[in-house]
Amino acid sequence: MKFKSELVTQASGSIGGVTASRNRGGMYLRARSVPTNPGTSFQAVLRAYMASLTAAWNDTLTPVQRAKWDAYAEAVPLPDSLGEPRNVGGIGMYVRSNVPRLQAALARVDEAPTTYNLGDFSAPSFGAISAAAGTAALAFTEEDVWCDEDGSAMLVAISRPQNPGINYFKGPYRYAGLIAGSVATPPTTPASLTLPFAVAEGQKVFGQIRVTRADGRLTQPFRLNALAGA
Repeated sequence: MKFKSELVTQASGSIGGVTASRNRGGMYLRARSVPTNPGTSFQAVLRAYMASLTAAWNDTLTPVQRAKWDAYAEAVPLPDSLGEPRNVGGIGMYVRSNVPRLQAALARVDEAPTTYNLGDFSAPSFGAISAAAGTAALAFTEEDVWCDEDGSAMLVAISRPQNPGINYFKGPYRYAGLIAGSVATPPTTPASLTLPFAVAEGQKVFGQIRVTRADGRLTQPFRLNALAGA
């Protein structure tokens, strides 16, 4: 359990049977719940990616490469669950940068970025979400640098359909596809993506979007939502 201030105005994690959580209204406390299925096939795949990257860090990367990832992690702290910046370490940054790339069948990046930031991109938006076709249109900005870069991609994850009254959704999300950058043939907007879950008309779909750059930088997630049409 993490908490901040004199009377727990910020907290994260669990202690005893109580879990601190957060929604649009701010922090709240709830009874701790135990996942009913903590070992799904998708989680097993992600754990396998993490294990392979840990092995690559120890057995494949050179001491110089590891030192460069350490330097990148020190220069680019990530916010923790309370929003405080922290150094996740070289291996933490290496795994963070590469798990989404492996999930999207992109090449692993062993050389640490030499540009000390996470990168950024213009906010995308959902177009038509078709319940019948099981597809979503995603509009993005073609002028963004990643669009014209081989090895870069916009990574899209989608939630299970939610009640239309829900306005805040933290996760989980499932990988739905990518929009690949290309020097020769940059992508054009909008892109059509296949939804990973069946959706009914009127249900709300949430998306989590990140961009992975060719040098291994991975942006913070951008979240959006839209109602499904017929």
